[in-house]
Amino acid sequence: MAVVDRFAHAGATLVAERRGSGERMYVLIHGIGMGRTVFADLERHLGDGEVIAFDLPGYGEAPEPRRVLTIERTADLVAAYLRAHVRGPAVVIGHSMGAQVALEVAARHPAVVDRIVLIGPTVDPSARTAPRQLWRLLRDIALESPVVIARGAREYVRAGPRLRAKFHAMLRHRPEDVLPRVGVPALVLRGQDDLVAPPDWCRRLTEALPDGRLAEVAGHGHETMIRDAAPAARLIREFAGSA
Repeated sequence: MAVVDRFAHAGATLVAERRGSGERMYVLIHGIGMGRTVFADLERHLGDGEVIAFDLPGYGEAPEPRRVLTIERTADLVAAYLRAHVRGPAVVIGHSMGAQVALEVAARHPAVVDRIVLIGPTVDPSARTAPRQLWRLLRDIALESPVVIARGAREYVRAGPRLRAKFHAMLRHRPEDVLPRVGVPALVLRGQDDLVAPPDWCRRLTEALPDGRLAEVAGHGHETMIRDAAPAARLIREFAGSA
């Protein structure tokens, strides 16, 4: 049974959906144009703990903030929720743009984070322009299943007319500058066929993390946690249970 509520902090509101139980806490942060519903299959496979999936401000069912949030302000909002509603540090999992948010949560608010998982992390510094990112995303989506395409299209429509401004907020953030400040274990997870988060970038990102490791999911692209999330969930559970 899921419990859904709203949380407001510093002029912005997110929607949090909680389900499951257990000592381990997983926190799911979606990517650009998405919402918490894209994690439905991943949630089902993270059965060894409680799962919280967010709609970030201006996505899914969360209202648009007065101004589009930076990645840093989004991380502060997520951390404020965790301090208010979660006992103990959590496994913070971010997909795509959500990986940038997860990085900032770990760097800015280490007390609320046990470890982080970066799924298909953006933004590769060699492609930090809107045309390059969109081209990579469109090529990746073209290889996905109709279910993934339909679900993604619905969420992009819900993200509203300010999506362009949100995209620029994502591009302005420089994850490579944040990596050395992440003091918790980090798993970089990519689909083997991911065109948005290429292997060279994921390797460089992993090597720059003080305690990073890299894993790939065969036969998957950028949306590896949407379509058949079982392999990704298995890697996440193994990582979350490691010493």
